[in-house]
Amino acid sequence: MSGGHVLIIEDEPIIALELEALLSDLGYRTFDIADSPGDAMRFAASNRPDLITADYRIHSGTGAEAVERIRAAFGRIPVVYVTGNPDAFDHGDTPVVDKPISLSALAAACGRATGGS
Repeated sequence: MSGGHVLIIEDEPIIALELEALLSDLGYRTFDIADSPGDAMRFAASNRPDLITADYRIHSGTGAEAVERIRAAFGRIPVVYVTGNPDAFDHGDTPVVDKPISLSALAAACGRATGGS
């Protein structure tokens, strides 16, 4: 699935902008960028995302916390975790992209999360 609305949960502005550019290259067209679980929940409530990318650790909580809250309120939305240390947490079957982010790794993870190729 491409072309949908993406919620980026990332507290590093440069990485958030990089993700936005890479996702745009993959065909996603609209974005909200949240740097806290509260902002993520507010953005999800105002414009339900088709995909969430979430840094696992952010300054004011965790991306996983934000994802759990959003999914509890709005159902199962596809998620891709973006992290510099993928072995530091249990991500279950959720796709993970290592930092630094490559377009091919992000494309594969988004495809896996959304059930696409």
